[in-house]
Amino acid sequence: MELDQWISKVKEGQHLEEHELQLLCEYVKEILIEESNVQPVNSPVTVCGDIHGQFHDLMKLFQTGGHVPETNYIFMGDFVDRGYNSLEVFTILLLLKARYPANITLLRGNHESRQLTQVYGFYDECQRKYGNANAWRYCTDVFDYLTLSAIIDGTVLCVHGGLSPDVRTIDQIRVIDRNCEIPHEGPFCDLMWSDPEEIDTWAVSPRGAGWLFGSRVTTEFNQINKLDLVCRAHQLVQEGLKYMFDKGLVTASYSHAQTALFPYSQIRSPTCCVNFLQVWSAPNYCYRCGNVASILSFNENMEREVKFFTETEENNQMRGPRSGVPYFL
Repeated sequence: MELDQWISKVKEGQHLEEHELQLLCEYVKEILIEESNVQPVNSPVTVCGDIHGQFHDLMKLFQTGGHVPETNYIFMGDFVDRGYNSLEVFTILLLLKARYPANITLLRGNHESRQLTQVYGFYDECQRKYGNANAWRYCTDVFDYLTLSAIIDGTVLCVHGGLSPDVRTIDQIRVIDRNCEIPHEGPFCDLMWSDPEEIDTWAVSPRGAGWLFGSRVTTEFNQINKLDLVCRAHQLVQEGLKYMFDKGLVTASYSHAQTALFPYSQIRSPTCCVNFLQVWSAPNYCYRCGNVASILSFNENMEREVKFFTETEENNQMRGPRSGVPYFL
């Protein structure tokens, strides 16, 4: 495979040939099958949230955070759907994984699903750009191989959605059979779909999948597993950064072209336990939400830095869907 040529081709807005995409997907599956459900990652690394097919904004993300392999990345899922360039987003991420497998970690999100991609855009996009559904089949086969979570230096867990009442220890994530379509219930489903809420324990999720989980659940999970922090994506945050549970949860999404350094004393001090954080990485989501967005970098000392930026001009020129965005943003 001519990976460097293919990377340049896709960055210029072109598509791989159908047989090239098939070859790429098969190659990346062989890499992913070797990864754990809780993939260990070393700092320094930058953590990213949902991309949702916003290819030009993904290119700005790399301009803001640094390019692979000079910067290591964890992407926490939801690469496809809703945006108009899901194919380009997923293809470039697969190419970077193939070219620099140790420098980029791709987690599964709830939209890495055959069922959802037939409703929210990726299937139709592949049909439109290739004239058939083969590209969609190749990509959705890769979905089944994506890992469920990553753990940075043994102290920061990254997962797309959230916690599960069926998962008290990280070891319970390690034994999940992930090589399948996302189930409608159970721990695999919950890791993809659950959301934090200002409650103590558990509540039924309005999404119809996963659970709402609260501050006591989060604190106990981190204590049991000796974690400093859980990072997740999955929810739009208009203001870009949000603490929950008495600063026990932070929600982040892209913002202005500037950098904000968390006060180190607030993050590492035992009197201020920042133990849950959300990163959102699709600015002006769906080309109409007007939100800001962020990425979260950990240096070699695990100090945290949030880098903010807004959408690209290409994003501004696109028109959002006429109908309302279903379920929950």
